[in-house]
Amino acid sequence: MTPQPVSAITVQRADYADQQHRAALVMLLDAYASDPAGGGEPLSDFAKAHLVSELAARPQAYSVLAFEGDAPVGLVNCIEGFSTFACRPLVNVHDVAVLASHRGRGIAELMLALAETIARERGAVKMTLEVLSGNAPAVKLYQRIGYAGYQLDPAMGTAQFMQKWL
Repeated sequence: MTPQPVSAITVQRADYADQQHRAALVMLLDAYASDPAGGGEPLSDFAKAHLVSELAARPQAYSVLAFEGDAPVGLVNCIEGFSTFACRPLVNVHDVAVLASHRGRGIAELMLALAETIARERGAVKMTLEVLSGNAPAVKLYQRIGYAGYQLDPAMGTAQFMQKWL
């Protein structure tokens, strides 16, 4: 059997007002949340109903979508913050999601490149992200494209990501 040609992957900034993009964003984030790497629990009905409108209400948020043809296959959500030391914006990559069927094809790297371009356009001094230490493929990708553990003084060690639910 001859392999079928694969449609080219395209990446673009999500338009929160576009119905196709809205549906893609919710579907992809739900797939990611349901995956063990995303916690293994689907999004709540509340999150599904309100996610895109809440992102759209925040000018500091932007998203990047990847498509194979018309089918959504990847998502990156970014939230702008502020570096007080640099007195410039920073961008936190909050979600990187690629459908399991499409992993290992360079889609996350394409989306992160566009997310970085947008961050540079916003004047960001750096990008940050969190990754589970057990997600070796993601760690390897992030390191390959220039991400590293955060530290100010090596004697003080690297930063740890912590949370407190409210």
